[in-house]
Amino acid sequence: MADFYELLGVERSASAEEIKKAYRKRARQLHPDANPDDAEAEAEFKKVAEAYEVLSDDTKRANYDRFGSAGGPGGGGFGGGDPFGGGGLGDLFDAFFNQGGGGGGGRGGPQRGVDLEVVTTLTLEDVVNGAAKEVKVRTAVSCDTCEATGAAPDSSVDTCTQCNGAGQVRQVRQSILGQMVTTAACPRCGGEGQIISSPCGDCSGEGRRVEDMTYTVDIPAGVSNGSTLRLTGRGAVGPRGGGSGDLYVEVRVAPHPTFQRDGDRLLAELHVPATQAALGAEVTFDSIDGPVDLEIPRGAQTGKVFTVRDKGTPRLRGRGRGNLELTLIVDTPTDLSDEEEALVRQLAELRKESVNAPADGKLFSKIRNAFS
Repeated sequence: MADFYELLGVERSASAEEIKKAYRKRARQLHPDANPDDAEAEAEFKKVAEAYEVLSDDTKRANYDRFGSAGGPGGGGFGGGDPFGGGGLGDLFDAFFNQGGGGGGGRGGPQRGVDLEVVTTLTLEDVVNGAAKEVKVRTAVSCDTCEATGAAPDSSVDTCTQCNGAGQVRQVRQSILGQMVTTAACPRCGGEGQIISSPCGDCSGEGRRVEDMTYTVDIPAGVSNGSTLRLTGRGAVGPRGGGSGDLYVEVRVAPHPTFQRDGDRLLAELHVPATQAALGAEVTFDSIDGPVDLEIPRGAQTGKVFTVRDKGTPRLRGRGRGNLELTLIVDTPTDLSDEEEALVRQLAELRKESVNAPADGKLFSKIRNAFS
């Protein structure tokens, strides 16, 4: 994903006013009204608008500067590894328990937990047949000791007196356009709207702890490499009883030694010796579903394609399956015995085809003996 500052053409230290001016300039250049029927300009206009939406909001910009995502840790695209940047346990707690993650901080009440990402690798057989895969993720779960309240047993949770439980405070500032009213997370309660005087010792008042969890993901038949599956509510839980984020599972399909996939088609090579290609034969090919019998016609040439219906991959959003397409490869023998070479040379002679002389001159006598 392109850097938001680069999209707007500003430095990372740019002020809010500089960002606004840069956005207006870029928006005028790329607006669809100024670029009719220009799909590329329209796509760039949407990216610029997204960049301005994030960088014009102090909270979103802070999250973006820190995590590369407006939603905080876990809110961006797939990293292909540790979603918390590979830090230690302290960094992991910081990713879960600071900055308001995926909850959109600054509102009253418990915040939603962050979304998480994980990668699972499938075989082509899994794609054809569907599979149930276990994925492991280090995540935040509710604290059983305090029942997710964050307060030590037999203690209370009090309403924040500075924001009266709203989790937000309003600020009025003067600008060239007049008075501007903005809202921000309450500095006393951190946007929670509550104050805990006696925090739970097991979760440090967060109402959640970090643990390793294992989930089973049902992979539908026909899924494509790079697809993303969402497990609703399987992400990190929010602080103090906040809702859970989602778990996104990116699918990667490992290469297969025999087959290649093209949409819902499976492609492979069918190797036969020159004798079978010349005279015709019945052969068996091992498909993913089991043996398939094929009839090789006399005189078959390399490049001929045999189509086996309904032996490809299932159609994820349709019915049935694609086809298996086998490209014939006629294999030329390379390890002929003396007797076999003699027979091939006799065939060449009968067909009046010119061939190289044998490397060993004694072969002529062997040829004569073989056909005398």
